[in-house]
Amino acid sequence: MKALLDRARSFKRRVDFESGEYQRLAEGQYPEALFITCSDSRVIPALITGARPGEIFELRNAGNIVPPHGGQGASGEAATIEYALEVLGVQDIVVCGHSHCGAMGALKSGDDLSALPGVDAWLQLARPRLAPVLDGDVADPRLPDVSQLNVVNQLAALRSYPSARRRLDTGRLRLHGWYYEVDTGRVQELDEDGLFRVHAA
Repeated sequence: MKALLDRARSFKRRVDFESGEYQRLAEGQYPEALFITCSDSRVIPALITGARPGEIFELRNAGNIVPPHGGQGASGEAATIEYALEVLGVQDIVVCGHSHCGAMGALKSGDDLSALPGVDAWLQLARPRLAPVLDGDVADPRLPDVSQLNVVNQLAALRSYPSARRRLDTGRLRLHGWYYEVDTGRVQELDEDGLFRVHAA
C-alpha cells in the first residue's frame, strides 16, 4: 500500500497539468466508448487500449456481467449503461472477458459459495446461460469457452436495454466482444460468425 500511496502523492509532479489537457477534462467528459469488464486487478482497460484520460467510460464488476434490463432494485450497472448512452452518447460498447477469471472459474468448477452469498447471488445472473459449457473438468485454466460464451451472453443482455436497442436499430451504437488473455496480452475479437479471433493491428 505504501508504494500506491507514494505514487498518489507524487501524481501531480509526474503528470503535466500545465498542458491544458486536464483543464479540458475538468470542463466535461466525452468518452468514445463504454468499456465493460471484470474487476480483476490484472485487467486494466486503459493499459490494454492505450486510452488517455477521458477516452473510455468504465463499468467493472465480478465477471463483467450485465444484469438483464428491468431487474429488481437499483443497479449500478443499469445506471452506468443508461448514463453512458443517454448522457454521454457513447457510440461503442465493449464487453471484455478475460482468461483465468475467478468468477468464471467458480462457475466452471461448481465451487461452494455459501460463505460468499453476495458473490453467489451475483453469479446466478450468469450461470443459467453458461450451462452448456459448465459441465466437465477444467481442462484449460484460461477458461476460453466459459469466458467467451459469457461475453456473448452479456452482449445479448445489453440488447435488452431500451436505450441500447433504440440506438442499435438506428445504427447509432456498435457492440464489441473481446477476450483478453492475461498471460499473453492477446486480445481476441468476436466476429460476425460468432468466433473470437486475433486481428492484426
